[in-house]
Amino acid sequence: MRALVEHSRDAGAAYTVSKVFSDRPDAAGLELARSLGIPAQALDGAKAADRGAYDRALAAAIEHCSPSLIVLAGFMRILSPQFLTGFPGRILNIHPSLLPKYAGLHTHRRALEAREPEHGATVHFVTEELDGGPPIIQARVAVRADDDEASLAARVQAQEHRIYPLAVRWYCEGRLCYDDGQAWLDGRALREPVQFTGAERREVL
Repeated sequence: MRALVEHSRDAGAAYTVSKVFSDRPDAAGLELARSLGIPAQALDGAKAADRGAYDRALAAAIEHCSPSLIVLAGFMRILSPQFLTGFPGRILNIHPSLLPKYAGLHTHRRALEAREPEHGATVHFVTEELDGGPPIIQARVAVRADDDEASLAARVQAQEHRIYPLAVRWYCEGRLCYDDGQAWLDGRALREPVQFTGAERREVL
């Protein structure tokens, strides 16, 4: 979230962050957002007995901001199909693996246990399939012999801070969209996600 906010303040930035939401009142991101001058609101998911009612309340709060795009960053609550239909093609997520590998939780541990030679992160559109929406861009890191979960996660997160603002920028510039179940960039369907190599770095740093 911090990376997204900071990039939104670059000269010529294509987007602004209008508000931050969390389903946990104690989430550190709420205070961080406020310290950066971004309005922040908690909608306590733990107290919501009715998932549908919670998602309707969240959707109403978001619609009040009239956002062009919803960006998930550390938001672990699974959004209902009813919520998703209200924002078709307007929700992005970043997942700490090279999807379709290791959807779900504990991705770094699973990559290490499988002795993967590389690991990484994927930005994708959100659909009803958990971590299964069309991928947009990936960044890869080599897995080192002495890596543990923490060291691998730190290198992956550094790449997340590069590719997520880039994908958001593409969307807000009109270059990226979701149509017919696919991600489209510059008018072409992405059969495979863009691979971040560093050449794009001038766009995000």
